[in-house]
Amino acid sequence: METRPSVSFEDTAIAFSYKSDKELNKANFVFSVVNHPWISAMATSAVKVALQLRLPVESIIRTTVFEHFCGGESIDKAAKAIEKLGQFHVGTILDYSVEGEKTEAGFDATVEETLRTIDKARQNKNIPFSVFKVTGLADAELLTKIQSKAKLSEEEEQAYKRVHDRVEKICQAAYDANVPVLVDAEETWLQDPIDALAYEMMRKFNQERAIVFNTYQMYRTASLKNLKESLHFAAMHNIYLGAKLVRGAYMEKERERAKENNYPDPIQPSKEATDQAFNKALEFCIDNKQRITVMCGSHNDYSNLYLTVLMEKHSMNPNDTRVWFAQLYGMSDNISFNLAQAGYNVAKYVPYGPVRSVMPYLFRRAQENTSVAGQSSRELTLIKKEVARRAKAKN
Repeated sequence: METRPSVSFEDTAIAFSYKSDKELNKANFVFSVVNHPWISAMATSAVKVALQLRLPVESIIRTTVFEHFCGGESIDKAAKAIEKLGQFHVGTILDYSVEGEKTEAGFDATVEETLRTIDKARQNKNIPFSVFKVTGLADAELLTKIQSKAKLSEEEEQAYKRVHDRVEKICQAAYDANVPVLVDAEETWLQDPIDALAYEMMRKFNQERAIVFNTYQMYRTASLKNLKESLHFAAMHNIYLGAKLVRGAYMEKERERAKENNYPDPIQPSKEATDQAFNKALEFCIDNKQRITVMCGSHNDYSNLYLTVLMEKHSMNPNDTRVWFAQLYGMSDNISFNLAQAGYNVAKYVPYGPVRSVMPYLFRRAQENTSVAGQSSRELTLIKKEVARRAKAKN
């Protein structure tokens, strides 16, 4: 097999090829704000107050951070983003990002919306996956109680049966539509029942290919072992394993709860340990590619490049359907678009929903870009580099 050229994540012309000058300037503004922690904190607080007071700030939010990080207010309104990404060979994972619907009616409504995303994916080749969070379909306290192995009341037993049925309904629809579905990971104290549901659904629907994917947060000390045990489970039942690898999203919460409840910290001791576990998990998945389909959900340059090296080492074509790369919409375009340009399978998580309902998601993005060392600085540096390149090209 001939040696393929290495992918560069520094090529801003490719990274921002899908953005107009106006959109690039908006991205410059957004990341300039989140790059300053105190400005970001003040802006976030001001927006929270304005929303509580019902002040008319939604139009400002819609034309700034919402447009940058979200695809639209509905599936139909996300069509433009889906088509635009598709033109550059980047797929869309429609992520219904409405939170806080903690009623049985709210859970059922989330199921119906998730089914609509699957139906949309069935019709559109630019939508390769669907996704859901089990806490969008279930009360988190119920899942926590199940994990603690406490006895459930009859009412709770019935509530959990409804949760099971909702998950199965989504996975059955995904199987019928031949659209793989990603089960998002959550906090460690309620992850066990989510894992159990995911593996039950894999056993039922992954007999021909990986349709149901579980998510492994590699900042957890237990995740590499869990991934290896999952492969053993898949081999024992002669099914395919769908594995989405991420670093993790709840570190502060996890550490605080472990300290308060006096149990061992479930999180890796350092970023280096997390990075090492993530890259070992990539190796494990590629070593076992006959049975594993892997999605590398990462904004880390090295991990994404490392996966391309592993694929080449195993003589895998860039577009091998057993390997996917995924990043969040509005972030790490230097990774997504340069990989797609080189022929790899790439998708963006594209959140959607009414502006007011999606605000918790946007607040997390602002906080994440402010707190993750160098993330917003990296984004801003690349954006400014492209602004300068375009200005020079016009002169």
